[in-house]
Amino acid sequence: MMDAIGLRKDDDARLSGTLVCMITALIDGIGPAPEALGLALSELAARRSSEDFPPIAIKDSVRAMLRAGGFKPAGRQKPASEYLAQAAREGRFPAINGPVDCNNLLSLETGLPISLLDADELGGCAVVRICGDGESYVFNASGQEMDLSGLLCASAADGSPLGNPVKDSMRGKLKDGTRRVAGFIYAPLGPYSPVSLALVGERFATLLREHCGATGATAAMVV
Repeated sequence: MMDAIGLRKDDDARLSGTLVCMITALIDGIGPAPEALGLALSELAARRSSEDFPPIAIKDSVRAMLRAGGFKPAGRQKPASEYLAQAAREGRFPAINGPVDCNNLLSLETGLPISLLDADELGGCAVVRICGDGESYVFNASGQEMDLSGLLCASAADGSPLGNPVKDSMRGKLKDGTRRVAGFIYAPLGPYSPVSLALVGERFATLLREHCGATGATAAMVV
């Protein structure tokens, strides 16, 4: 049984246009995606390869959501959902492992950026906040750091930023021994409502159950 993880959003006016849904689940382990998931992902990537995706209304709204704190979501700092869509257009869509492929399938369905983190790194509560000047974290195995100033982040109970709509931290990423996962779907208020985003969260929970043998998969909203 998975211990409950609280979820709260800082009382920050810059987050007023942001919705977040957190999905938590227990999985058996980190392994290759099953055949059915791999097929679904490759078929969707093939369809997206000839489309202008995400739709402009979603793309612009997601970028505006990230700009609310002063962050500039462009170039190498564009939302992860745009990176995945570009990878599909270029015929290099990544297959990583079961849980991450569920994450990427959902992002390629919706055009929304999603973090998928090791829930053990969160502590007892996940905090959605905008990072201050000078905050950063390492985001790849080469030790490169990302400047998080002004960027919406999912943070641990102690305030340590672990993931965001652009790149997740090395600390927060899934590891070989990860058994508890936490996904964060970031959505702009307007194109999405709490009700419609909660349905996306349930879709994520279903994917994890069907393709990763997840148990106790639940979705919780912070608005």
